[in-house]
Amino acid sequence: MSAEIKVKRLSSRKRSRDRRISHLTPARKMTSASGRRCPDNTGQIELPRAMDQSMDAKFSEYCSDTEDLFGDYDSIVSDSSSLAKLDRVGQNMRPHDIDHTTSSRCPVVLLAGNPDFTSLKSSTGPKQSCDDSMTESFLEDFTDDAFLDMPSSQLAFLQDPQTADRNCYTDEDKTSMPMRHPEKSVSTEDRNERHIAPKARKSVSDHLKRAMMANAATPSSVSRTAVQKEAVVTEEISVAMQAMESVSMVTTDLGPFFGLPTKVKELICNLKGIKDLYEWQKTCLNLDSVQQRRNLIYSLPTSGGKTLVAEILILKELLCRKRDALFILPYVSLVQEKVRGLASFGLELDFMVEEYAGSKGRFPPVKGRGKRSLYIATIEKAHGLVNSLIEANRLDNVGLVVVDELHMLGDGSRGAIIEMTLAKVLYISKSTQIIGMSATLGNVQDIQKFLKAENYTNDFRPVELKEYVKLKDSIYEVDPKEEECFRFSRLLNFKYSSAMQKIDQDHIVALVTEVIPSQSCLVFCPTKKNCENVAEMICKYLKEDFIQHKQAEKAVLLGELRSSGNGSLCPVLKKTVPYGLAYHHSGLTSEERKLVEEAYSAGVLCLLTCTSTLAAGINLPARRVILRSPYVAADFLKRSQYKQMVGRAGRAGIDTHGESILILQDKDKVLVKKLVSAPMEICISNLMHSDGKGVLSLILSVIGLNITNSLEQIRDFMSGTLLSVQEKQVCLERSLWEVTQECVELLKEKGLVTVSTEPQDGTLQVTKLGRATYKGSVDLTYCDLLYRDLSKGLESLMLNSFLHLIYLVTPYDMVSQCKPDWMVYFRQFTLLSAAEQKMCAAVGVSESFVARKAAGQNVKKNIDQVVVSRLYLALVLLSLLKETDLWSVADRFQLSRGFIQTLLSSSSVFCSCVLHFTEELEEFWPFKALLTELTRRLTYCVQAELIPLMEVAGVMERRAKQLYNAGYKTLAHLANADPNILAKTVENLFKKQANQIVASAKMLLNEKADALQEEMDDLMMFPLDLLSL
Repeated sequence: MSAEIKVKRLSSRKRSRDRRISHLTPARKMTSASGRRCPDNTGQIELPRAMDQSMDAKFSEYCSDTEDLFGDYDSIVSDSSSLAKLDRVGQNMRPHDIDHTTSSRCPVVLLAGNPDFTSLKSSTGPKQSCDDSMTESFLEDFTDDAFLDMPSSQLAFLQDPQTADRNCYTDEDKTSMPMRHPEKSVSTEDRNERHIAPKARKSVSDHLKRAMMANAATPSSVSRTAVQKEAVVTEEISVAMQAMESVSMVTTDLGPFFGLPTKVKELICNLKGIKDLYEWQKTCLNLDSVQQRRNLIYSLPTSGGKTLVAEILILKELLCRKRDALFILPYVSLVQEKVRGLASFGLELDFMVEEYAGSKGRFPPVKGRGKRSLYIATIEKAHGLVNSLIEANRLDNVGLVVVDELHMLGDGSRGAIIEMTLAKVLYISKSTQIIGMSATLGNVQDIQKFLKAENYTNDFRPVELKEYVKLKDSIYEVDPKEEECFRFSRLLNFKYSSAMQKIDQDHIVALVTEVIPSQSCLVFCPTKKNCENVAEMICKYLKEDFIQHKQAEKAVLLGELRSSGNGSLCPVLKKTVPYGLAYHHSGLTSEERKLVEEAYSAGVLCLLTCTSTLAAGINLPARRVILRSPYVAADFLKRSQYKQMVGRAGRAGIDTHGESILILQDKDKVLVKKLVSAPMEICISNLMHSDGKGVLSLILSVIGLNITNSLEQIRDFMSGTLLSVQEKQVCLERSLWEVTQECVELLKEKGLVTVSTEPQDGTLQVTKLGRATYKGSVDLTYCDLLYRDLSKGLESLMLNSFLHLIYLVTPYDMVSQCKPDWMVYFRQFTLLSAAEQKMCAAVGVSESFVARKAAGQNVKKNIDQVVVSRLYLALVLLSLLKETDLWSVADRFQLSRGFIQTLLSSSSVFCSCVLHFTEELEEFWPFKALLTELTRRLTYCVQAELIPLMEVAGVMERRAKQLYNAGYKTLAHLANADPNILAKTVENLFKKQANQIVASAKMLLNEKADALQEEMDDLMMFPLDLLSL
């Protein structure tokens, strides 16, 4: 049985062959493409035109025998080959064959009638001898010179008469030309009347093609060199065929949507509701810098659609270029939101979405088993991830790094971390593309020079923004072109009583009631307490009609808020939510904030009073934005902060325009004029922030990662930082080279870096403590203190309670944010067990000291206040781990719910850092197992059975309880759930949320499976250094 091999044509256009027709050109190629004549007396039948066209149509999608499939490879049917010569001789021999076969009446009959191009039927008569043998006259025409260029194995094949005979008879009933079926019953009279065609002669090129396929079975005594040459050619052809097949499979659906599969466009439409892109987005995606993978910075106003462009570029990297991508976002909430949003894309398009936020994330990440990975990370986690990839020599696997809010380069210590991360990527991986998106920057040229990037900027906004200021009872439109910057617009039309005027002096009620409840409004306040006060004040003067608006939905929201607090409900929210109002700031728990945000987005709440952090976080647009004051706490607004807040005005697809109103007093008029008309602030490197702490950390890590090992190499690395670009602005007292030398000496003094002891070497190396410090991302300010605390704790580690371990991982930088309430301190201290009180005394806080402070007495003994405050915070965390009820703990310690949750999340992150710190120091081996479990408990701080569900992005404690009670008790349950059933089973769970939860659970399950598979592969790997005889 012969197998028909079909090669799929990638293009209907053949490769052009510009050449001269010579005497060596095969006869079938000498005839023009349009010619259709059939030579006389050849036995060939000219097909009808319609039949010929149908054959062309049928076989146009397949490569012909003369198609060159290998690009620049020499074709086996090239005109200069020996096969062309054989074809020429074969054509000359055809008349002889025809005469010979006609006389012998070859039993293959071509019949007229209905054509069937599926098979060839031979007669039932006795088998005739093969007429395809090469005759003496043929050999005379085709001399030995024709075989000079043939591979030796082919010569051996042709010189073996047994092989030739065997192949001749084997292929007797085969043909490369479609033939018609003879009819089953044909009369003698009809047979005589019909044309009897001779048996089609096999071309010599066909013989040689079959010969090449049989080479492997032919014994050969050729030289080793000839065999090796043939093997190389065969391998190259095989590689070319595989490449062609892979291109065929991979690129069949690439291209229509900015080089991406058409499926991506459909997913964006279905999952995001975006049917078309803005013109600026199309322009940006088609930039030369994007197409040629050069670094790019693009900046637009808030709500301009920057993120969608970044996501399309990320998908292009993952799907088209088959490389990983890193997406850096400023806040944990944004990372979790993005993980939920892109998990569905990952499942549909077969790539991994991995979360690196808080204590989540594996260093280095699991190696993808044929899948690409998208790492979505906070600023700090992204730095740790890049370090781990450099150490594992895998940074080149990351083809794209996208940085959101690039202007945060100028934001203190976090800006320094962004700069360190990008500087390492630029220095190590020349093939990694960096994309930065930002609001408008004042000194974008400096950032361009640092990133070696091009810049694209646009002032596009999907909704027009109108900026106003309010002074007394008048509204002025902001117009920087005016001399006074303000142009009178209108007077407020709202009747105030004298009592109301005293309470609402800024006319906030008048401004908000112009838009709510039918439209939405945000009121930015300078402090958290002011947010709560303004929300309550507005409710006092709203009509009862506001309560009737979406009353049922607001009742559901109150129920969910009460459920999230285990039965407790914030008294302020209890008053304001029925009117459609709520406040939003860090004093709320993360679950409360999420519920408020979702209710506002759904239109259940029409007004939020909030702090400036909302403008920098999740996107919650409004028809009108009101700035209660031009201050954030006691500091006057920066231009960037102002633009970020007013940028929330205007909802794309809903509003025709957005409004912002800044309330100002006479005393602030001059400053506000500068604020609304000033250029954007410039972005300055923060590596010198806090006495050069950033430079110290950077130098320590580049030495530890073996990026540099000498002063000259460090100098070369530092020349690629933003600090180097801005050296004249930042390094005023001494040069960057002097700063670098001083930092290296300081690291030596702290015992973090040492010089090699090898003679005439002088290379810089990190010590064990230095390695632990940079791998644990521990602040250099606290690395010595942490080492001493861990060493002291190891001497008398108390394991019958979590208190000692919790104390060791309580963040040092949280101490200054909380002052102990001594009565509460003493009350909680007396509730400790004897072993726990002994542990407190061991770290330096005795019961007598706390009792005296609670009694208001002076204590002469010198006590370390950092230790005292740190132990107080440890008691808060211990209570939280025991009870898992944040509300009762907040009430007991008289602290806000938001602060306690911040303390909890900071502790889980620091616990993870301490874990990595101890892993690098052998003397701290007991901490590895202990801190692994503690990190897990601090991260979720819920009952143990809920932890697997809370690992899923976006699932909070309240939702985890609902899922558990509904029967979804494990990650596998959730990953295999039907979103439709899930939405119906779980109360107040929308279909979109159910889809995101299931998608995130599937992604997390795949990630865990890959981690286990990698571990198994490592165990089963054959040792390369195994000794053998």
